Amino acid sequence: MTAYLIKNVAILGGAPTDLLLEDGVVASIGAGVSADGAEVIDATGLIALPGLVDLHTHLREPGREDAETVESGTQAAALGGFTAVHAMANTEPVADTAGVVEQVWRLGREAGYCDVYPVGAVTVGLAGTQLAELGAMADSAARVRVFSDDGKCVSDAVLMRRALEYVKAFDGVIAQHAQEPRLTEGAQMNEGDLSGRLGLAGWPAVAEEAIIARDCLLAAHVGSRLHVCHVSTAGSVEIVRWAKSKGWNVTAEACPHHLLLTDELAASYNPIYKVNPPLRTAADGEALRAGLADGTIDIVATDHAPHPHEDKDCEWAAAAFGMLGLETALSIVQETMVDPGLLDWAGVADRMSYAPARIGRVSDHGRPIEQGAPANVVLYDPSVRRTVEPSESASLSRNTPYAGMELPGRVVATFLRGTATVLDGKLQ
Repeated sequence: MTAYLIKNVAILGGAPTDLLLEDGVVASIGAGVSADGAEVIDATGLIALPGLVDLHTHLREPGREDAETVESGTQAAALGGFTAVHAMANTEPVADTAGVVEQVWRLGREAGYCDVYPVGAVTVGLAGTQLAELGAMADSAARVRVFSDDGKCVSDAVLMRRALEYVKAFDGVIAQHAQEPRLTEGAQMNEGDLSGRLGLAGWPAVAEEAIIARDCLLAAHVGSRLHVCHVSTAGSVEIVRWAKSKGWNVTAEACPHHLLLTDELAASYNPIYKVNPPLRTAADGEALRAGLADGTIDIVATDHAPHPHEDKDCEWAAAAFGMLGLETALSIVQETMVDPGLLDWAGVADRMSYAPARIGRVSDHGRPIEQGAPANVVLYDPSVRRTVEPSESASLSRNTPYAGMELPGRVVATFLRGTATVLDGKLQ
């Protein structure tokens, strides 16, 4: 295993220091550190962050390898600075058994670009009628602790209660896709004046907010852990803030695209901007950014959702929901949160590494960069600006809404347990 001596790096944006990664751990930190035989990296001007952890990634394998594979998705993750991702269950077959989650987990280990933690389905086949094998998935080699029917809502209140009760036995968490299905039948974009002018069926904020309120109450009632996926409205932020004020065990995530983009983009009728939940108003984005800054929203999660071109290169109504997110997430957080002064780099480390690892019960990631810790480290250059070019993505899909957009920052290197998966901005 190669040792790396990283010179003059600013850990969490602090004073420049030296960092030695050796034998899979952070071996030494301090000015003037030396190591015979180590590969030296001049990190002047670079920031060191703990390896990022994504709680919400779609890797599509098994079943939709035309859109993404575990290997290609984890390559994209590494290029984005992630050393661990949680792979959502809406694969084909659905990850609702111990066998399927173990398959995804082993594919991640074989690829080696970042650690893959499968998310188990809450219900069999994501059908919302019968609980899946939650205990068997938790006891499998994959040690599943996050369960979600993401892409679909667990809309049955009794079933949601039973799921919350069940996962208490092994400290699991239910990650809810908050979407009341009866209120969103045929919905295409955020409900408002613009949806009326465009003639696209509206997706009301209350469809998200009603489920979040219900599930916060259920989680409190049974004393379990609830995580709210892709919060997108100002009202949702307020409901989560209220639940936390009660001391309830509720966490929530915001996606980069909801922090930066708004529903005005739907006026182009370009399906690249079609996502679930939909892009909302500028006021909703402002509320999300404020909630992420004050800790109401615990984490940033990408909801990386690759699709082959035929699923996006069509009319809006027929297009699939979803956007790529892994390779641009850190840049968008810099653009929306760091550069405006809403978060410092320590805050970024919390929202994109420490907190998601804690929610997902991942012990080997989300650790501070300190002596003896696993050497999961990202080197990031915040001073550059780059134009997003879809053809340069490691993903098999190209459905990025940021094509041609100039964003700040660049991941220079990603280390997984001391092994460089990305170096000089390139996959190793």
